[in-house]
Amino acid sequence: MSGLLFVVTAASGTGKTSLVKALLERLNDLKVSVSHTTRPMRVGEQHGVHYHFTSTDEFLNKVAEGGFIEHAEVFGNYYGTSHEAVSAQLSAGHDVLLEIDWQGAEQVRRLFPESIQIFIVPPTRAALRERLSNRGQDSAEVIERRLAGSVDEMRQYVNFDYLIVNDVFEDALHELEAIIIANRLRLSQQTRRQAALLEQLFNA
Repeated sequence: MSGLLFVVTAASGTGKTSLVKALLERLNDLKVSVSHTTRPMRVGEQHGVHYHFTSTDEFLNKVAEGGFIEHAEVFGNYYGTSHEAVSAQLSAGHDVLLEIDWQGAEQVRRLFPESIQIFIVPPTRAALRERLSNRGQDSAEVIERRLAGSVDEMRQYVNFDYLIVNDVFEDALHELEAIIIANRLRLSQQTRRQAALLEQLFNA
């Protein structure tokens, strides 16, 4: 049985990480692929939990070997998703969620056209600036650079299947959960997941 592949994308500071974390607390059997990155580890992060932290040379070698289903350079750092890890989870029947940027989503779309792609936007530009500033992790220069690129990033929403506005957190979370559940209930999925029940109902 093959699981579903969900992709969640948003401009930096839109709140997708918080939404995904809350979603995982609500839904069973939804796996999040841990990305590889060359950026430095931040305070509170753990290797193998938040990211697989790796050197640039190691990362580029993995790219050359075709080890990523998507990879991108973002603000001078590389990010990538392991092809082997995702394929193994999907083959085992697990639904997988990728929390990646729009460049990665585009690459995944080419390899997995059946993937379900979700884009999250902030309610206003002012809200996005405030969220970036409130992180307290980046310098003013970095914040301005990220904010300047956010509008171009958000224009990519037209290439996605779903659009969520993260204004009221609980509302956005409910909408994200609804997308996951609705796709799990599609006939193509249910005929596989409920094969034993359907056999019992109609062939008893």
